[in-house]
Amino acid sequence: MGGNHTQTEFILLGITDSPYAQTPLFIFFLLIYIVTLVGNIGIIILVRVSPSLHTPMYFFLTHFAFIEVCYSTIISPRMLADLLSKDKTISFSECMMQFLIFSFFGSVECHLLAMMAYDRHVAICHPLLYVTIISSRVCWQLVASSYLFAFLSAIIYTWCTFGGSFCGPNRIDHFFCDEVPVLKLVCSDTHSSEMVIFAFATINAVGAIVVILLSYISILHTVLRICSAQNRARAFHTCASHLTAVSLFFGTAFFMYFQPPSSHRSLDKVASIIYTMVTPMLNPFIYSLRNKEVKRALVKYGRMFFNHWQHKKVLSSRTCTGPVN
Repeated sequence: MGGNHTQTEFILLGITDSPYAQTPLFIFFLLIYIVTLVGNIGIIILVRVSPSLHTPMYFFLTHFAFIEVCYSTIISPRMLADLLSKDKTISFSECMMQFLIFSFFGSVECHLLAMMAYDRHVAICHPLLYVTIISSRVCWQLVASSYLFAFLSAIIYTWCTFGGSFCGPNRIDHFFCDEVPVLKLVCSDTHSSEMVIFAFATINAVGAIVVILLSYISILHTVLRICSAQNRARAFHTCASHLTAVSLFFGTAFFMYFQPPSSHRSLDKVASIIYTMVTPMLNPFIYSLRNKEVKRALVKYGRMFFNHWQHKKVLSSRTCTGPVN
């Protein structure tokens, strides 16, 4: 992979070259990264410890939260280090591996959003068959197949992006190694590589969107037939969190990767910040604040933790005080 390259390293130009903006941006994005880790890892732990959340919907959500942590971690630490460092060089192999892992987790997230839509479709449209259709075995098979297909796609994306000859400039006008800015540095013709990447990205994205659209068309048809206004509102509320996450992910992804190469402008960095850092931070809030089951589990285990802490504090104070003579 990347056997034709002549460059041994690249220089990431980053978000900004203004020295006055770098420290405030470092603090801002560090806070975003910390919130991302705490929120998503918190979702994973909460689902694991709460028996009421041991359902297929939350099984997919834990994998989604895990992907968000990995997705953000492959970008944020390097970007944060570059904001405080004058040396922004990155080796060819490190750049290629960053892109490979980033593409892998991005593709998995795309598939998981489609699976979560299908899960909601079965739960609302076929509630009596839900346990049979979305069994534990089916859940693992769906997740495993998404990881496998995402890995194959990421290998192809990486080969097409880094398989050309890099004999000219080595300055990447971005804060991480992404397809569009890297391909601009390739000396050889990139048309065939761009077409292959576009084809596989279309299969991943459009395939997922078709599943999501068909699922929600069926959900809408079923919900409109429900007589009770309260039950209709409950069904729509169940889907609202997922639709918000879908809009954030696919909106920025389509802006970045499904426009002509000549159309890419400085707003690309803003879009990249949204889907690599802001969206992973927001998703735990989207799925927890709009979900009564998650909020109930959060309150329950929050109280248990607080009571346990209070009990230990009382015991500790009694031990320190000692017996009164």
